[in-house]
Amino acid sequence: MHHIGAVAERTGLSLRTLRHYDEVGLLRPSARSEGGFRLYTDADVERLLLIRRMKPLGFSLEEMSDLLRVADTLGAEAVDPDERPAARDRLAGYVTAAEERRADLARKLEMADELIALLHRL
Repeated sequence: MHHIGAVAERTGLSLRTLRHYDEVGLLRPSARSEGGFRLYTDADVERLLLIRRMKPLGFSLEEMSDLLRVADTLGAEAVDPDERPAARDRLAGYVTAAEERRADLARKLEMADELIALLHRL
């Protein structure tokens, strides 16, 4: 089990962000210490790293939560097999959205590079 400070350092997320994710139900820590401190498992940290990777692409908290549910459905052995096709379809939608958002970021980086080059020539 990891305390919130260690998790923040490991994931690059702030303490405030981790607390917010807990408060809104995006990712609740797996346990609490006797003193009430948040305790995270390695699996919690992996989920937080997934969330962190979604942030730069502008996914909303609702989309992040849904994608975590999709991942849970596809990763669980005990899930009803009839649920998997719908989860795979939702996952495909997230893959497409992530690819489109990444392409948009790449275009913005190209424009930023052009601006920097122009400024250097001034």
